[in-house]
Amino acid sequence: MSRTVLPLHAEDISALARSLRGQLATCQQPPSHLEMLNMLARANGYRNFQHLRSQVSVPERVPGPQPAPSPPPVDAVKLKRLARFFDDQGRLLRWPGKLSQRVACLWVIWSKLPPRQRLSPEEVRRMLEGWHLFGDHALLRRFLCDLGLAGHTAEGREYWRVERQPPPEALALIRHLSGGAPS
Repeated sequence: MSRTVLPLHAEDISALARSLRGQLATCQQPPSHLEMLNMLARANGYRNFQHLRSQVSVPERVPGPQPAPSPPPVDAVKLKRLARFFDDQGRLLRWPGKLSQRVACLWVIWSKLPPRQRLSPEEVRRMLEGWHLFGDHALLRRFLCDLGLAGHTAEGREYWRVERQPPPEALALIRHLSGGAPS
């Protein structure tokens, strides 16, 4: 028989201790397991252990570690549409009109930024200019920072890539364009 784990929360641990001490003082001999459960429940404001168990909702426990849920499949048609924003060398051809497309494309730019490295504004500008063809590196830098994909100091003297796990759609796009996993 599996054991059901019931959470017990006490608002005031001092009041709980006082109540338990008073209940234990009335016992002639050490209490049984069930008597102790009833005492704990009464000390926490329940009539008895059964009352406590009926009031507490317990999620079904399955022994052992749970496997991570598999990510939803990526829409191949959507992936092809997103890939059209890039040329053969993985450079962004134009700025997408839809926000969802922008975010996915910015994840590709994010994947090209060097991880765990501080960069000067000039270095970031040169990198971004090499990764797009529409001539607005400041737009890319600003959106990367606004979306939390890149960070910068308050005065803007240093930039860095913020380490995060790309969503499944962005990860698929990164892999599609680079032929491998993101760095």
